[in-house]
Amino acid sequence: MTSAQRVLSILGVFDTENLALSLSDISRRTGLTLSTTHRLLNELRRWGALSRHSDGKYSIGLRILELGTLAPQGGQLREIALPYLHDLQHATRGNIHLGVPEGHDVIYVESLRARDTVRVPSRLGGRWPMHATGTGLVLLAHSSQKFQEEVLASKLRRYTDHTLTDPDALRHFLAEVRKSGVAIVQSQLTYDAMAVAVPIRGPRDRVVAAVGITVPLGSPSPHSLVPALAATSRSISRALGAPSAVTDAGVPRQSAHWTVREVKYSSPAGR
Repeated sequence: MTSAQRVLSILGVFDTENLALSLSDISRRTGLTLSTTHRLLNELRRWGALSRHSDGKYSIGLRILELGTLAPQGGQLREIALPYLHDLQHATRGNIHLGVPEGHDVIYVESLRARDTVRVPSRLGGRWPMHATGTGLVLLAHSSQKFQEEVLASKLRRYTDHTLTDPDALRHFLAEVRKSGVAIVQSQLTYDAMAVAVPIRGPRDRVVAAVGITVPLGSPSPHSLVPALAATSRSISRALGAPSAVTDAGVPRQSAHWTVREVKYSSPAGR
């Protein structure tokens, strides 16, 4: 491996299940010798990419977070969207997620957790397969047919008995989401949660992100969440310069993309 590949392989061993790792853990996972790993860890720590704890384990440093906020598709979008997301959470008292596409996954560039509601595994910077979340399904529904087929042909992980993994069912679901502008899913990642998500559009009305609400399964009709979601989406889309989100006078309007009707899928157990 090149020097850059060695450094990237070290950073790549950290994930949500491995937030802190020892020198030997990192060496084993990367295949690098202990001496090489130790040298690179010290360089990354001095630069701020890694932090070293009192127990000798390493974790991702704040310098990485600082760089992440500079990503145009993440940090700048988050800065624009955050005031509207706070308003949305105040109005709905749900968990709010703002996701952008990254390969076959959705990455949350903002995640606001509400008190006294269902606990969700999602977090700021979290990455999930598109087929397994409401926001991811919205992004997938508005991607090209070629990309959709590429995702559907891959191995789709099942998190619960209700996770959408059947390619034919997914094709139908995605077509309906694209028509309606709203995705409503139940028990995709955990059995006790329901998610409602809508797209966010940028210049030329291209879908650049998705915003979603997660509430406890069995909550009042998901349709009651759609107006607030739609208003949030239009506000953020308008700020991003989406033509359909403004009138000639610059006032938000009901976009032609919004034909609100329920699109819900719940597969039988073991499908």
